[in-house]
Amino acid sequence: MNITKSIEELHTLLKNKEVTPDELVKESLLKTKEVQEKCNAFVTIIDNPRITEVTDNPLSGIPFGVKDNYSTKGILSTGSSNTLKDYVPIFTATAVEKLENAGAIMVNKTALDEFGMGGTGTTCATGVVKNPWDEKRMCAGSSAGSAAAVASGVYPFALGSDTGDSIRKPAAYCGIVGYKPTYGMISRYGLFPFASSLDHCGVLTRSVSDAAYVVDAMKGIDDKDQTTWDSKDIHLVDSLSGDIKGKKLFYIKELVNIDNYHHPSEMLKSHLENFQKTLDLVKNLGASVTEVSFDQSLLNALPSVYVCLSCAEATSNMSNLTGIIFGGRGVGNTPDEIMMDHRTKGFSPLIKRRFVIGSYILQKENQERYFNNAARVRRLIVDKMKDFFKSYDALIMPVGSGIAPYLDDDNNMIDNDEVRCLEEHLQIGNFGGFPSITIPSGFISNMPVGVNITGNCYDDENTLNIAYALESVMPYKNQIAKDDKNE
Repeated sequence: MNITKSIEELHTLLKNKEVTPDELVKESLLKTKEVQEKCNAFVTIIDNPRITEVTDNPLSGIPFGVKDNYSTKGILSTGSSNTLKDYVPIFTATAVEKLENAGAIMVNKTALDEFGMGGTGTTCATGVVKNPWDEKRMCAGSSAGSAAAVASGVYPFALGSDTGDSIRKPAAYCGIVGYKPTYGMISRYGLFPFASSLDHCGVLTRSVSDAAYVVDAMKGIDDKDQTTWDSKDIHLVDSLSGDIKGKKLFYIKELVNIDNYHHPSEMLKSHLENFQKTLDLVKNLGASVTEVSFDQSLLNALPSVYVCLSCAEATSNMSNLTGIIFGGRGVGNTPDEIMMDHRTKGFSPLIKRRFVIGSYILQKENQERYFNNAARVRRLIVDKMKDFFKSYDALIMPVGSGIAPYLDDDNNMIDNDEVRCLEEHLQIGNFGGFPSITIPSGFISNMPVGVNITGNCYDDENTLNIAYALESVMPYKNQIAKDDKNE
């Protein structure tokens, strides 16, 4: 199928009239329905999308998917929550609008953990999203549907959002690329807010260059999002030289050194061995890699700081889901009764727990102890990273502690304190708004694993070029998930 090709390849075929946008859309929709049967990756399938003309824009005529927490005018946008199961917005998110203005064609809305609050792809209102490499395993989340779709070859790219690792970990578990740019590089207008100081728009693709094409089209100042900044002098595609000679990378000793784990599993050993092999490839490209020490107490604080800040912000952001002003309507004789009915019946247990935590943290008597202290620790973590970026170009780390867990594993939420920091270090990229990209780096037990590269704010060109160079010496670019497990 043509639709499994890269953006560059598809654009060439379209310009040469070897294929038409209509033919690509039909291929994509056919593949969408196959993947829906297998992975349950979609909330809405757009059977009759608007076909665009082919122009010089590389995205013109190319189908894509949109995570269902992006507002899309006239098209169901649920956030994978029963509270918005019938919600059809009257406006389109800026990021989606920019892609459509470039001529890209939206063909479906992808499933996510409810409102992006989850890391498993198992809390979507439409059901569990399954990993295309092994349907018994999870995709991670929250951008589970986008990851499964891109990995299955439904289209070259799909939009995701990333508040803690929601683009980058699903990318690793599904053997693809996941990129969240510097905070504010892409407008969040029209993205359902989870935790506004941590939320990033981004993309999932099967190559670094495709990620660059898509973000080049989406970035820029937006009057509707005051956190956006002027990125007109950043040209991601043009910056992909593949030359990283002299670049300086670092990794965190406390998380990567196997000697720091008292009872490492065979999976963890294999994963860290794969990471060391990846570091050898980086060195062969002419870059240096240095082991650095990160205050263990700050690393240990990562999960709790994330929970405090994200739950508090989510509780505030989603106070508008009342069952009165938009979306489904609750039942009751008073506004309070309507709201209580709507939120009790509409939200999943996970969301309710997060709102209870967030409400507790935001109570006046608790703000100093929890919210303010979490903000202070966040600042210490970000300052530590900023210090490293004075000497180094990027942080390189393995993603997670191994391959995608089984869906029926009662411990799939990672309750092992030894690997918790390794599982959650990607949150650092959200704390500081740093550009961060995951690329596939190998296979363990026939399942993909990934490596992550995080750079300094506004240094997206350098960050992507390091990933591009590393991708060029590994055989995982443009790979499609297949039943024969990478034979």
